[in-house]
Amino acid sequence: MNMTRTHSDNRDMSGDTRRFPLRPVILFGILLVAVLGVYGLMGAAYSTRMLVEAACYAILALGLTIQWGYAGQFNAGVMGFVALGGFCAMFFSIPVNEAFWGSELPGELGLVLVYGIVAVALVYAATKLDRVGIPKKLRSVIAVLLAVVLYLVVISLLRDVTAEIESRAGFVGGLGLPPWTGWIVGGALAGGVGYFIGRVCLGLRSDYLAIATLGIAEIIKAFLKNSDWLTRGTATVSPLPWPTPGPSELGFTLSRAIYLSLTAVIIAVMFFLLHRAYHAPWGRMIRAIRDNEISSAAMGKNINRRRLEIFVFGCILMGIGGGVLGTFNSLFDPQGYLPLNHTFLVLVMVILGGPGNNLGTIFGAVAVYIIWIMSEPLALFLMQLAVAFGENAFGWDAPGNMDSRALQARVLVIGLLITLVLRFAPKGLLPEKVKYHD
Repeated sequence: MNMTRTHSDNRDMSGDTRRFPLRPVILFGILLVAVLGVYGLMGAAYSTRMLVEAACYAILALGLTIQWGYAGQFNAGVMGFVALGGFCAMFFSIPVNEAFWGSELPGELGLVLVYGIVAVALVYAATKLDRVGIPKKLRSVIAVLLAVVLYLVVISLLRDVTAEIESRAGFVGGLGLPPWTGWIVGGALAGGVGYFIGRVCLGLRSDYLAIATLGIAEIIKAFLKNSDWLTRGTATVSPLPWPTPGPSELGFTLSRAIYLSLTAVIIAVMFFLLHRAYHAPWGRMIRAIRDNEISSAAMGKNINRRRLEIFVFGCILMGIGGGVLGTFNSLFDPQGYLPLNHTFLVLVMVILGGPGNNLGTIFGAVAVYIIWIMSEPLALFLMQLAVAFGENAFGWDAPGNMDSRALQARVLVIGLLITLVLRFAPKGLLPEKVKYHD
C-alpha cells in the first residue's frame, strides 16, 4: 500500500478548505445572544450607542490588524492617529468662526506657515550640501544649527499670531463642511503622519518601533491639547454635527440606529477591500515578508516599500475610525484620548479576534467593547449585592465610592480576559488561516 500522501491530500483530509465554518458561527451566535441580553438589560438607546462605538473601534482594529497581523508591525501609537481623525472631524464640520476669518488673522497665520515651509526646505537643502563638495560632518553641523535657528524664529512668530487669535477670536473655528469630509481628510492626515513615521522608524526592531510610535502618539496628543488657538485645548469643542439626522430630530434610539447603519456600511466596504487585498498577490507578498523577510528580499521584493505601504494603510483606517468615533460622540476633547482606551483596548480586540483575520478582528472588537462597557454596571450590581449581604449579616457600613470602584473593574476584567486568551488561544479565537497552494 502506498503510505505517502501529497500536501493537497492532507489538506483535503483535514477539511480546512471545505468544512462548514462552525467556530465562527458559534462565536457570532454567542455574540448575538450577548447583544440581545444587553438590549434587554440596558434598553435600546444605551445598547445602540454601545454598538455604534463598538463599530468605530472595529474600524480602528482593522487598521491595527493589517499592520500587526499582515506585516508584523507593532504599532503602540494608535491613540495618536485616532486623535488626528477626531481633530479633522471637528475642524471640518463645526461652523465657521467669523471673528477669525473676518479679520487679518488668517493672512498672518498663513504667512507664518509659509515661513515654516521655507524653513523646512532650507534645512532639507542643507542636508544635501555634501553634493557640492562640503564635507559630511560640516554639512551635518550646518543643518543642525540652521534647523535650531529657524525653529526658534518660526515658533516665535507663531506664538505671536496664536496669542492674537486666542485673545480676539478664541480659536480659528471650523470650515462648516459635511462631517464625512473630515473623516476622509482625517484618514489622509493620519496616513501622511504614518508615512513620515514609517520612513524614520520602520527600520527599527519591533520593540523599538512600538516605543517610537507610542512617543509620537503622546506628542500628537500634547500638541492638540496645548494648541488652544486651533482646538480650544482643554475647553473642548462641542457639539459636532452628524452626517445623519441627530437625536434632536429623531430621538436617541432611531438616530443612533441610522448612524450604526452608516458605520456598518463603512466596515463592510473596508472588509471587502481588505479581503480582496489579503487574497491577492499583494497580500501574499506582505505575509511572505512578515514570515521570512530574508527570503523575500532574496526574491527581489522591495521590503521597505511594502512595509511602508501597509503601515500607511493601517494609519489611514485608524484616522477614519477616529473621525467616525469623534463625530458620534459629538465632542472633541484632546484630554479624552488615552492609551488605555485608544491603544491597549484596540490591541486586546485584535488579540482576542485573531491578528490577520479580518472577520475575527470585527468579532473581537464588538466582543471586547461589550465586555469593557458592561463590566462597570455588572460589577456595581455584584458589589451592591455584597454590601447588602454584609449589612444584613454583619452590620457592615456601605462604602461611599462604589461607582468609582465599579469603574475600575473594567481594567481588572480586560486584564483577566487578555491573560486567558494568551494562555488558551494565543492566536485568537478566530486565528488567521493561511491557505497553501500546490
